[in-house]
Amino acid sequence: SFYTPRCITEDPSWSLVTVPHLTELCIQHIAHNFEKNPILNYLLPEHQKKVVDRLSTSLPLTVTANIVSHEDYWKRCCMERWEVCDVSIYGDSWKRMFFERHLENVLKFFIPNTTDPKEVLELIPLCKGYVRKLEIHQFLPPLRVPQKEESKDVSDTEDDAEVGEVYMHHYDLKDCITALPHLEALHLTYGVKSCGMNFEWSLFNFTELDCSNLAAALKMCRNLKVLKLTRSKVDDDKIKLLARNLQHHPCLLELDLSHNLIRDHGAQALGKLISHSKLETLDLCNNQICHLGAQALAQGLAESSTLTSLNLRLNFVEDKGGEAIGRALLTNTSLKFLHLGSNNLSEPTAAVFSQVLAQNTTLTSINFSCNHLGLDGGKQLLEGLTNNTTLTELDLRHAEVEQETDFLIHEIVWANREAARLESQQHSTTEPL
Repeated sequence: SFYTPRCITEDPSWSLVTVPHLTELCIQHIAHNFEKNPILNYLLPEHQKKVVDRLSTSLPLTVTANIVSHEDYWKRCCMERWEVCDVSIYGDSWKRMFFERHLENVLKFFIPNTTDPKEVLELIPLCKGYVRKLEIHQFLPPLRVPQKEESKDVSDTEDDAEVGEVYMHHYDLKDCITALPHLEALHLTYGVKSCGMNFEWSLFNFTELDCSNLAAALKMCRNLKVLKLTRSKVDDDKIKLLARNLQHHPCLLELDLSHNLIRDHGAQALGKLISHSKLETLDLCNNQICHLGAQALAQGLAESSTLTSLNLRLNFVEDKGGEAIGRALLTNTSLKFLHLGSNNLSEPTAAVFSQVLAQNTTLTSINFSCNHLGLDGGKQLLEGLTNNTTLTELDLRHAEVEQETDFLIHEIVWANREAARLESQQHSTTEPL
C-alpha cells in the first residue's frame, strides 16, 4: 500500500484555558463602553461586580452617580483623590464620603460672579440622596475689579465702603442646601484659608446679605439638626436675625457659635431661642457676653426643658451672670454639662452653686477652670457636694481653690463617677437581649 506521511504542527504552549470565556469578553466590552451604554442594572449581581471592578474612577458623575451603588467603586474614587479617608465619620459609606467631600470642594472654591452657579446646581441631582453633612471652612469673595483712576473727591470714602461691602458677598447657599433633603449638619466658617501675603481682614467678613441669605435658607432646611457657624465675626445684629429664623425650627438640636463677636443683645436673642426651641446644645465659647447677656441666657435656661449642654467659656459674665445661671439651675432639670471657664467668677458665684449642688440632680459636669473662686469659694462648693450623688466632673484647675479642698472635692466626684460607671455596667448586663 502507498503511504503518505502527515505532518502535524503544534504549539506546546497553547491551551484552551487561555481563551477568555464569552462572559468575560462581554464584561470587558460593557466596562469599556460604560460611558456610552451603562447597562449595569440588566446584569446578574456577580456580573455587575465584575463590571464595576473594571470601571475607571474618571468616568463622569452623570454616568456613575445614580447607577453605581457598589461601595468598592466609591472607595477607589475616594482613595485615589484624598490621602486621608476615615469612612467611619460618614456612616461607613464611601459613596456618602465621596459626594459630601466633592460638593464641599466645589463650594469652597466657588467664586461669586466668576464661577458658573450651574456647577453647583447640576451636581445636586447627583448627590442629593447621599449628602447628610457639609463642612465648608472657606468662602471665597468675588474677584476685585480694578477701579478706573478717576478724579477723587471727599465722597470717595463712602463709595469705597459700598464697593467693599458688595465686593465681599459670598455664595448664597440657599439653592444648594434647600435641595438636599437628607442634610442634617452644616458647619460653616466665612473666611479664606491659606491667603498668605494677600491677607486682608475684609476676606473674613460675614456680610448682612450673607446673613439674611443664610437665615432664609436655614428656615427652609427642615431636617437640619446641627448648625455650626464659627470664626466668622458674627455680631449681635446678625445673630438676632439668625435666632429669629431658627426659633420655631422643628429639628435643630445643636448650635455652635463659638469664636464670634456676640455681645449682650445677641445673647438676649439666644435666650429667647433656648426657651422657644428644642435646642439641646449651645456653644458660645469665646464671645463677648457680659452679665446682662448671661442673665438673659439664664432666663431661657430656667424656661427650657431640652437644653443639656451650655458652653460659655472665655466670656465676661462675671458674678452677676454666674449667679443668674446658678439660680436658673435651682429649677432647671435638663442641663447636664456647663462650662463657665475664664469668666472672672469669684466667691459669690460659688455660693449660689453650693445650693445648686445640694439640690440639682441633673448636672453631671461643671467647669469652673481659670476663675477666682478662692479659698472660701472652694469650701462653699465642697459643702454643697456633701450629699450630691450625680456630679461626675468638676473642673477647678486654676480656680484658686485650696489644695486640700480640691482633693476632698475630687474624692466625692470620683466616687460619684465610679458609682455611675457600676450602675451603667449593671444596667447593660440586665438588659434583655
